[in-house]
Amino acid sequence: MRDVDPEPDGETPYECFTCGNIIIAENSPGQCPDCSGSMRNRQVPLE
Repeated sequence: MRDVDPEPDGETPYECFTCGNIIIAENSPGQCPDCSGSMRNRQVPLE
C-alpha cells in the first residue's frame, strides 16, 4: 500500500458517506452541504 497525503494541495474531490454527494474543494469541507453527513477525501483509499 502506498502512502497518500490526506490533505493534498490544490482542488480535491470529497464524497459524502451518507448521500454520495461529490464536491471539489481545496480544504476538507467537514460536512456535506446537502445532508450534513461526513465527507471523505476520494483520493485516500478506504481500508
